[in-house]
Amino acid sequence: MKKRLIVGLGNISDKYYNTRHNIGFRILDNIAHQKEVKFESSNFGETAKFSHKGRETLLLKPNTYMNLSGNAVAFWIKKEKIEPDNLLIVLDDLHLPFGTLRLKNKGSSAGHNGLKSIEESLKTTQYNRLKFGVGNDNFDKNNQVEFVLGNWSLEEENALNERLTKATEMVFSFVFAGTTNTMNLFNGK
Repeated sequence: MKKRLIVGLGNISDKYYNTRHNIGFRILDNIAHQKEVKFESSNFGETAKFSHKGRETLLLKPNTYMNLSGNAVAFWIKKEKIEPDNLLIVLDDLHLPFGTLRLKNKGSSAGHNGLKSIEESLKTTQYNRLKFGVGNDNFDKNNQVEFVLGNWSLEEENALNERLTKATEMVFSFVFAGTTNTMNLFNGK
């Protein structure tokens, strides 16, 4: 069976943990909690391994900061001999309403610096990504950086646990059933 690599995007440091831009880290932490595994320091980040329905899976939280995430992804793809179909990047998406979850198997970076770095390192836009909507009509379009690096609102925080659970279910579906089946089951829900 081929290994899966699930990469959560975020910025290291406790000051960023509860920000919108770090939802990738939060989702991976939720997965690790569900599977009762711990992250350990490793090359280019923290990793944790688990098996889901016989599928070996590596979780990666890069410690390269968002703009250099591609370095970590490229290293671990090569080291673990991960095929592109078995890579999933988990990230925030400013263009989707809060809590919307969308799995895609290709696409542009849409201005996301983490995806730009991954595209540069992998030399392709053909990889899976699970986008978690953090968008909101209540922020100044000229201050997107401050918005994504800002903490969740109280209303968002109250709804976050249910959306983290749904995102975790989507990742487990991806690990076992693949991209197309997971998109059919979850996108738009």
